[in-house]
Amino acid sequence: MNNCTATLLISCPDQRGLVAKIANFIYANGGNIIHADQHTDFAAGLFLTRIEWQLAGFNLPRELISPAFNAIAQPLDAKWELHFSDTVPRIAIWVSRQDHCLYDLIWRQRAKEMAADIPLIMSNHHNLKTVADQFGIEFQHIPITKENKTEQEAQQLEILQQHRIDLVVLAKYMQIVSADFITKFPRIINIHHSFLPAFVGANPYHRAFERGVKIIGATAHYATAELDAGPIIEQDVVRVSHRDEVEDLIRKGKDLERVVLARAVRLHLQNRVLVYGNRTVVFE
Repeated sequence: MNNCTATLLISCPDQRGLVAKIANFIYANGGNIIHADQHTDFAAGLFLTRIEWQLAGFNLPRELISPAFNAIAQPLDAKWELHFSDTVPRIAIWVSRQDHCLYDLIWRQRAKEMAADIPLIMSNHHNLKTVADQFGIEFQHIPITKENKTEQEAQQLEILQQHRIDLVVLAKYMQIVSADFITKFPRIINIHHSFLPAFVGANPYHRAFERGVKIIGATAHYATAELDAGPIIEQDVVRVSHRDEVEDLIRKGKDLERVVLARAVRLHLQNRVLVYGNRTVVFE
C-alpha cells in the first residue's frame, strides 16, 4: 500500500487556476504528489495534465476519489481518467503469422518490464499456437473471411469479455478490424511499418528497396475506424544504405517494430498517454 499511487489524466478547456485547483484537491485530502506534468495546446484551447500521488496517507478511500474529483471536474468541463498503480491490466495479443512482436512482448512481460498479464493470444491462423503453448497462454483461432467477419468479430468480442481484457495489441495482425468492433472495444494498439515515402499493401520492404529509400520506420498508434490513421503513441526510424539488401531491410524493420510497439504498450500501461482528437500527449 505504501508504494501504491493514483494517477489522473485530465483534459479541459484552458483557463486560469487549473493547476492550483487540481493540486489542491490532492493536497486538501492529505496526498503527496510525486509526478506532475502538463501541456497547453493553444491552438485547440486545451489544458492537458498527468498528475500522480501516493495513496499512503490519502484521506479518501479509493471508491470515493472518483465522485469527489468529479465534483471539481464538471464545472471545468473536463474529461478525465483515474488509474491505480496496483491494478494489473490484462492484455490480449492478436497475431497472424509473424512472431517477432509476439515473442518480444511476452519476453518483456515475463522479465517484468511491463506490469500486465497476458492471458490470451488470438489469431486468424494456426501458425503461432506453438508459441502460446510454449508459454502456457490460451490460444484462440478465429479465421476471418469477408463472409464471416461480422460473426467472427462478435465471437472475438465475447472472448475478450470472458477474459476481462483491458487492452488488445495488434502484434502484426494482418486483418482490418472493423469500425463497429473498435466502437465496442476502443482500447487497441497497432504497429505497422512507416516508410518515407509510405508503401502500403503487400511486400513493402521489397518496394522500399526498389526505390532506394534511406530511412525505414515503424509507428505504433491506437486503432480507429480510419485505417492506420489513429492517434500516434510512438515512432522511430533507422537509416539504411545502398549496401543493404531486402533481407537487411526486413531485419531492421522487424527490430524497429519490436521496440516501437513495446514502448507504446509500456507508455499506455503506465497511463502516460492522453488522447485528444486524433492526437496524443505522451507524458514521459
